[in-house]
Amino acid sequence: MRAACAITTARTSTPSWASSVPVTWADVCHLNLHKTFAIPHGGGGPGAGAVGCKEFLKKYMPGPLVVKKDGKYGFASPEKSIGRVKMFYGNFDVCIKALTYVLTLGKEGIPEAAKNAVLNANYMMARLKSKFDMAYDEICMHEFVMSLVDLHKETGVSALDLAKGMLDFGLHPPTMYFPLIVHEALMIEPCETESKETMDEVCGIYCKLFELAHSDPETLHTAPHSTPVRRLDEVGAARNMVLRYQFA
Repeated sequence: MRAACAITTARTSTPSWASSVPVTWADVCHLNLHKTFAIPHGGGGPGAGAVGCKEFLKKYMPGPLVVKKDGKYGFASPEKSIGRVKMFYGNFDVCIKALTYVLTLGKEGIPEAAKNAVLNANYMMARLKSKFDMAYDEICMHEFVMSLVDLHKETGVSALDLAKGMLDFGLHPPTMYFPLIVHEALMIEPCETESKETMDEVCGIYCKLFELAHSDPETLHTAPHSTPVRRLDEVGAARNMVLRYQFA
């Protein structure tokens, strides 16, 4: 193998990767398939990432590989394979779903979806920046990050409180406390499929919660109030894990 083997991870949730993956300089490329290629992003997945390599590395790949011979598919191990790496199949259905989505969109559809994701994210950021502080106040790609540090200092309402409050409006919270370098972070990724009406509704809910943080912070400290299950003791759950159901 080469003395230096360039390896890259292309996060295909980022539309610039989704439109075109300019990684011909890399010997190995790992493509996360979440979000832009129709694969769940949060909630534990299931996630998947296809790994490709250049021809000169093919003989070293983990095996077995699926190969086509005499019109039929079967298994084969590369000549100098490093062997099996954990579970061979991975989330096979996830890869098939992503492939189907790519083939359905086609050459024109993938760039269009990527552009719409960027447009939607920038639209929501512009709508919300009058109320919330943006961690990076510039044109974004498919996502943007808000910092609730000042809101927390002024009202005592944290990013977690605001996220719990969203549940009372029937809204699923965004990614919280990520990236780690942004304190009290909320990362918002509207995706390419959301309509303007939906984004306006979501922005309206965010603004209502912002006002509520100033007028009645205690309501957000104890949210959610309308869900079947109220606020859980997440610290207690993490320290006293119950990993299986006990039948009576």
